Amino acid sequence: MTEQQGLAIDYYVWLSSDWAYLGGVRFVQLAKRHRLKINHIPMRMQDVYAGSGGILLGNRSWQRQAYRITELKRWRSRLGIPVNIEPKFFPCDVDLGLLHGDRRPAAGPVDHQLRQRGDASDLGRGPERAEPGVLIAIADRCGLEGRELLDAADTEPVRSEYRGNTARALAAGVFGSPFFVLAGELFWGQDRLDMLEEAIVRSATGNLGRGPG
Repeated sequence: MTEQQGLAIDYYVWLSSDWAYLGGVRFVQLAKRHRLKINHIPMRMQDVYAGSGGILLGNRSWQRQAYRITELKRWRSRLGIPVNIEPKFFPCDVDLGLLHGDRRPAAGPVDHQLRQRGDASDLGRGPERAEPGVLIAIADRCGLEGRELLDAADTEPVRSEYRGNTARALAAGVFGSPFFVLAGELFWGQDRLDMLEEAIVRSATGNLGRGPG
């Protein structure tokens, strides 16, 4: 175990990201293993794409869309995590859900528990995901005060913070979800968690940011 006093990981995430869903639990376990703080930074992926040259899924070539499905099936099988790969309604409006998740006093595993339950639920991929009743129910199942969280989320200061998170993501060099930033070193995707952990270990010897080579 590596314990780094004051070291934190900036975690940029879009709630509707299949890849963030697949990596969420392992990321929390990794951070807990090394006693690191997670700075959870929800962002609006449409705006991140617009500012970084990304292409929304529906506008990508059929080859890219087909390969994405193939990779999701591979990772679903490897990790043993249930994923509705081709939902009837996708993408859906998740902005309020992101705000709802960002307004809780609790942090760490609860952050990801809320999102895991939301994504794994039968309602997690329908247009009703953003309905207040669904969000309240998911939060309540996590032992949180759903109504209180939702009321706090739907305010201009919180929405302004959400917009600021997206600008912060672009300024940090983020262009996808999930994205991890450790002391200025960037890691994109749930398939980079091993490399992220290697960087954490290197940080214990003062070699953070130098890379293995």
